[in-house]
Amino acid sequence: MEKLRIGENYKIHCYKHDSVVYKAYDEAILLEINDDYLVFGNNRAKVTEVDGRSWRTKEPAIMFFFRHRWFNIIGQYKKTGIYYYCNMASPFVVDQNTIKFIDYDLDLRVFPDGSYKILDRGEYNYHKSKMNYSKDLDQVLKYELTNLIEMAKEKKGPFAKGKIEYYYNIYKDSHKKITNH
Repeated sequence: MEKLRIGENYKIHCYKHDSVVYKAYDEAILLEINDDYLVFGNNRAKVTEVDGRSWRTKEPAIMFFFRHRWFNIIGQYKKTGIYYYCNMASPFVVDQNTIKFIDYDLDLRVFPDGSYKILDRGEYNYHKSKMNYSKDLDQVLKYELTNLIEMAKEKKGPFAKGKIEYYYNIYKDSHKKITNH
């Protein structure tokens, strides 16, 4: 694995199961390297879709990419509280300063009050059929979705009180250093 550096900017590429990059983010500042995951931050990152359209994210985000879990977690720092957008996805790899993972459509949205909603079941079922997800992959993703929901309910890991704020403050400090160079 290539050498990771805290404070460096990485790109993020989201693939589909058929190896097509369908979404790319131009900013992800590495905030922490952990045995189990990496933590990144960004704000108003440029996102380019597979069809060439691009847009910018609306708010600061803290992203957790896991080495051995089949999901990633994005804490979105909004005026009305912390919202989480969680992607069912393969564990990440790092290649040429780019964080890469396969997105498996199923998403979990967790709201500031702790309630949650599972999103995109139809899209998941469509791609599962179209791209021939194996039975084992389907079972792993459903198992990991259950684990993710439990993490959110128990407020563990990225869902712990103050965790997103902690990393957001590190991101703001890192971003100041980068923009002042």
